[in-house]
Amino acid sequence: MPKLKVLDQTPAALGYTFPAEWEPHVGTWFSWPRPEGISFPGKYHTVPENLARIFREIAAREQVHVNVPNENYEYLVRQQLAEHGCPLGNVFFHPIRTNESWCRDHGPAFVVKAAKPGRSGTPRAAGSGKVAVVDWAFNAWGGKYPPYDDDDAVPTRIAEELKLPVFYPKVVMEGGAIDVNGAGTLLTTTDCLLNKNRNPGLSKAEIERVLKDYYGQRHVCWLTGGIEGDDTDGHVDDLARFISPTKVVIGVEDDPMDDNYKVLRSARKQLDKLRDQDGKPFEVVDIPMPKPVTHDGERLPATYVNFYFVNGALLVPTYRDKKNDKKAIEILQRHLPKHEVVGIDCTELIWGLGAIHCLSQQWPKG
Repeated sequence: MPKLKVLDQTPAALGYTFPAEWEPHVGTWFSWPRPEGISFPGKYHTVPENLARIFREIAAREQVHVNVPNENYEYLVRQQLAEHGCPLGNVFFHPIRTNESWCRDHGPAFVVKAAKPGRSGTPRAAGSGKVAVVDWAFNAWGGKYPPYDDDDAVPTRIAEELKLPVFYPKVVMEGGAIDVNGAGTLLTTTDCLLNKNRNPGLSKAEIERVLKDYYGQRHVCWLTGGIEGDDTDGHVDDLARFISPTKVVIGVEDDPMDDNYKVLRSARKQLDKLRDQDGKPFEVVDIPMPKPVTHDGERLPATYVNFYFVNGALLVPTYRDKKNDKKAIEILQRHLPKHEVVGIDCTELIWGLGAIHCLSQQWPKG
């Protein structure tokens, strides 16, 4: 295998940026959960069917890449996917070990170098030297769930597989902690990135500088808050997300007795005050929160905001709440007329404390 190329400047200095999720993808990466993992205690048997539904929707639109420990796992996963009706023609497996399944957080951040279109007017293909990997340090959400050494190695392993150069910020970061609008603004939360269990030696200003340098952004917006049941210390992908350069979606809770009521009202008010990279306010889109989802008396972080863009579609987690599932999908579809908004039942999956976005990592076209 050729020697890994390590880039010693920052992505921003070399003209790379982290594209918005709705930009064209080559595919989506996942890490298949292991039965012996800690994410789905007592419910692992329900996960393959849920993942098969997600894979089926993605594979119809782009490639699906799956990290598995070895060939035996690949054989078993292929059987499970076929059993649950997922065609395998656009699903690709990679012998990359992981501790858990949350590829959004331990997977690579693919950055793309801004470039003029090729002669045909289409973006340059992956492998053209215009895509690189940022390998953030990973410590399992502040050291909560050891071991995490295999997860921490995933970005470099994928870079080796794809023969892509790598940046090493040497800073703890999870993909679910940030979102970008594709025009130069990054959205995150103080609860997560300023938590002393991540990077205790860095100030807010220093973290902002790292975000700009390694995600290739010009502006950082901060929210405060995190929804009930979220064990990540307030990932923004459970709280508020961009759906265009000018629009940000947030879940709202109407029940004053609900544990999410105050935090979401506060976050909503904060969004009204935020400004984009050009000093303009965002259009804030309110969608409902689902009714509370619990398991063994534990409140789970069920939210429609943990959606995921694929080529031509938006995949939205649903939770068997007929009224609010339908309402959330209708609102998102109204604001995304060029996308097919697809609901996928994640009631079983949310027991792992994450949904579609938490499991996936986009591989953008370069």
